[in-house]
Amino acid sequence: MNSNPFEDLSLDRLRLRTSKKWAFYPPDILPAFVAETDFPLAPAVRAALDSALDSGDCGYAEPRGFGAVFAAFANARFGWPVDADRVFVVPDVMAGVIESIRAFSPPASAVVINPPVYPPFFETLAHDRRPIVEVPLLQDAQSGRWSLDFSGLEKAFAEGVGAYLLCSPHNPVGRVWPEADLRRLAALAERYHVLVVVDEIHAPLTMPGATFVPYLTVSGYRQNAVAVTSTSKAWNIPGLKCALVVAGSEPTADRLRAHLTALETEIIDRTGQLGIVASLAAFRDGPEWLDALVKHLDSNRQLLAELLSKQIPGARYLAPEATYLAWIDCSTLGIGTDPAAYFLERGRVALARGLDFGKQCSSFARLNFGTSSAILTEIVERMARSL
Repeated sequence: MNSNPFEDLSLDRLRLRTSKKWAFYPPDILPAFVAETDFPLAPAVRAALDSALDSGDCGYAEPRGFGAVFAAFANARFGWPVDADRVFVVPDVMAGVIESIRAFSPPASAVVINPPVYPPFFETLAHDRRPIVEVPLLQDAQSGRWSLDFSGLEKAFAEGVGAYLLCSPHNPVGRVWPEADLRRLAALAERYHVLVVVDEIHAPLTMPGATFVPYLTVSGYRQNAVAVTSTSKAWNIPGLKCALVVAGSEPTADRLRAHLTALETEIIDRTGQLGIVASLAAFRDGPEWLDALVKHLDSNRQLLAELLSKQIPGARYLAPEATYLAWIDCSTLGIGTDPAAYFLERGRVALARGLDFGKQCSSFARLNFGTSSAILTEIVERMARSL
């Protein structure tokens, strides 16, 4: 009988890992904070890396042919006809984000973001001395569903900003933005001449029932837009350092190409050769494994809803439409303004701190359910016992 690689996980074996998820905290703590999954590498990725290591292929990166392989994946997966010549390899998503912003907007110009949002958005923009204009997401009081604040976005655009950084699908709330919303966004950006940079790293992890629409497929609004993505989340290889930027039009590609070429030492030489090897294998030979992964994550997001409902009924959780990340509102649990610190100290479970995603998020914690159902169950049971 074949084993299930998504379920047959050993805590003893996982604790042999030296990556941040498993090495940051003492071994008595169950980690569910950083966005790493616990699964073995996809067979195609493992085989490609084994082959590279066997031949000593660990020199400087050479991304030749990368654009064509990604274009084939994007077309097959999302119906997205990518021009391979508009694909540029970068070390990671945030490098692609900040270099795109630098290429198209004046230094120190403001950037709009939508908290709660991926913490490196704040950190990277601050490091580049970019003023941050926050237009927080809206949450429906009854359903808990999150949405974009279009009137807030228009006000920010009208006041003058250098760029808008959109997370799509959204981390941490898990929304897959519908095409109608993307069209409305694109029209606003066009009207006010705002560069749109879209982080689409979680797109391959879109769950059943949702449809991911690549921003650059929204017709008529591609002149001032780029998308940034990577295999690092879906195939769990962030340490190998490889991502890509897709330009929305030929003029945009020309400008981005000139900017990145001037930074070749910082961009290509800091991209991992093994990251390119693994990413090519993932895009080319990994979709079948990806389908199995999404099926498992779909089961886990539903299991998490059941566990929380039974064991921590005061926790508010809306199953995400993408990602393996759960955004949990703990405001009714009476555990203070840092739920992650509470569960770490009393439950020996490490969650991501809500305040890292925005000053509005003191009652929230983010839980990574990219693990086996048994480990996920133990995480929730520890949380429940701490209460």
